[in-house]
Amino acid sequence: MINVLIDENFEEVTPRLLKASAIEEANRCLYCFDAPCMRACPTTINVPSFIKKIASSNLKGSAKVILEANPMGASCARVCPTEELCEGACVLQKDEKPIKIGALQRYATDWLKEQNISLFKRGAANGHKIAIIGSGPAGLSAARELCRLGYEVTIFEAEKQAGGLSQHGIVSFRLPQEVVEWEVDQVRQLGATILTGKRVGIDVTCTELLERFDRIIMAIGMGEVPHLNIEGEKLEGVLDAIDFVKTTKRKPLPMNIQGKKVVVIGAGNTAIDAATCAIRLGAAHVKILYRRTANEMTAYPFEYEFAKQEGIEFQWLTMPKKIMGNMDGKVVGIECVHMNLMDRYDQQDVLIEVENSNFIVQADVVIRAIGQRRHVDFINEMNLQHLNGVPSVDPITFQTSSPQIYACGDVIYGSGYGDATVVSAVQQGKDCAYALHDALQQTSEIA
Repeated sequence: MINVLIDENFEEVTPRLLKASAIEEANRCLYCFDAPCMRACPTTINVPSFIKKIASSNLKGSAKVILEANPMGASCARVCPTEELCEGACVLQKDEKPIKIGALQRYATDWLKEQNISLFKRGAANGHKIAIIGSGPAGLSAARELCRLGYEVTIFEAEKQAGGLSQHGIVSFRLPQEVVEWEVDQVRQLGATILTGKRVGIDVTCTELLERFDRIIMAIGMGEVPHLNIEGEKLEGVLDAIDFVKTTKRKPLPMNIQGKKVVVIGAGNTAIDAATCAIRLGAAHVKILYRRTANEMTAYPFEYEFAKQEGIEFQWLTMPKKIMGNMDGKVVGIECVHMNLMDRYDQQDVLIEVENSNFIVQADVVIRAIGQRRHVDFINEMNLQHLNGVPSVDPITFQTSSPQIYACGDVIYGSGYGDATVVSAVQQGKDCAYALHDALQQTSEIA
């Protein structure tokens, strides 16, 4: 009975539009000629075009418009921050409610998925081989475009299932696994070979890849959540937020947190995901601790509102100092201090501990959600120039310091290369694929 309830809790939170509702919503669109919603989309989907096709019940045509621009259009329909992007730019935003662009995009792509229709074909073979390291949104997007251009593409994925962040790092009630698996299968049907459980550097060496393939695209994302570097992190019950979210997709669930007090440290989107997962797994109480205020949190506003609706408590200006355990080595609480956020003349805020403000937050489980590490060792193994683990790339071609290696997606996020979003990674994958293709053509490696 418990597992059944948990399964229900992880069903998709937002219901799909019914046909009548979708057509009614599509007919609200003004079909702007110079559409600001299209300009606001990182993949520049022709939003008026795909919505107009929904209004005329041409769902195949609508899905084709979407997926031509965005290979991961079904995922992005669910996880894109549409309030900040296309819907935020809608001309109806001022006087009415913006068009539900994300919901309409999901309506069209869901129809295509259920019809099991493949819209795109593999291009004529050009005799060149490309290796892609990582099968997340950037890697899959690059693979699809390269297959359409006639390349022989092999994707190396360290995990047992392909899909990267979309598969393992986004909660199921926002992005069901079946949607990610369908998008992976679309790339596989175009001829890409996807080797799962193959970690480059261990199962296959970087040297081997450089010898076997004409070019390499590094789309490895980011790694584990860094440690807090405080006492008690090795206690039983201290978890990595990414790993925690990943465990919620396994059956049977590997851990039981029903009735427990859970504390999440951090206030980004991953922290929200971990906290809402804990609620849905039956935690008695979930609290998010953040050393700054709500104004500085990196989670999207709609994620913050969702978390509050789920009953998650936020405690601001709180810094963990020590994780406390019992004689059995299990977590029982966190010693914290209050913080002050001071304004300085140079407009940079400074955090200062409040003296003698130590207090205890009771906890059975502590989840770290303070960002993700970079794959510095791997990047060094590839002999690439980098800045603090972010590979140096040409902002237009995505070529690294090695002419044979390109990089895109979250692995390059943080040095001015887009946002850490699925849709940004998808566009970078596309751009990277075409830049690679153009470079090979210019060097006459492709007739």
